[in-house]
Parts: sequence; C-alpha cells; structure tokens
Amino acid sequence: QVQLVESGGGSVQAGGSLTLSCAASGKSYSRNCLGWFRQAPGKEREGVATVNTGAGRTFYADSVKGRFTISRDNAKNTLYLQMNSLKPEDTAMYFCAAAGFRVPDSDLCGPIPHIYPYWGQGTQVTVSS
Repeated sequence: QVQLVESGGGSVQAGGSLTLSCAASGKSYSRNCLGWFRQAPGKEREGVATVNTGAGRTFYADSVKGRFTISRDNAKNTLYLQMNSLKPEDTAMYFCAAAGFRVPDSDLCGPIPHIYPYWGQGTQVTVSS
C-alpha cells in the first residue's frame, strides 16, 4: 500500500504563494499517476493538477492553469504543488493522491477522484482577501 504525508498548507493573503509537499512511501514506485485534489465545504472534490511520473505529462484544471505548478522528485518520491497568485476561491482542503494502478508512462493521468485509492490526510489552504 502507498502512504502519503502532506505538508505546507496554511493561511495566506490573496496574491500570495504557498508550496504543498507530499511524500510517498510504500509501493509508490508502482504508481505513476499522482495528483492534487481539493474540496471546499459543500462542494465535490475537484482535481487540481496531476502528473504522470513516468514521463512528466501534466494536467491542470482551468481554474488554476498559469498559477499552479505540479512537480515531482522521483528520487525522493515527493510530489509538490507550487501555488502562486492565490485567490479566495482557492480556499479548500487540499489532498494528494496516488492511483492504484500503472498507466503507460506517456499517458495523461485523469483528474477523477475515484481512480485514486490512496490519499493523504489533507492540508488546509485558506486565502483571505
């Protein structure tokens, strides 16, 4: 099983930046789709960004494109989300997740929560205006 440990959440003023980290352990070597999701109160869980660690192909939600950057350090089994120009609507609990299967290294990792069975504990991001 994959274990995920998140860090980096907090409170920030609109326009500020935060970097989230997610350290993966266990059989993470066999999972090449990693992603960041967020969920605000009363809303469905939303895919924010994903990466295929095999070849680096990324996905970004339209709402964060150009502001957020997903990256990974394969040697350290660590996933990052650099968040710039934060907006109040970015306020949510952020989760990192790992897929339960491998896909071809060149494939896009879809932002669909149900294909990611492994989740971190969540880290709160609050953006104030």
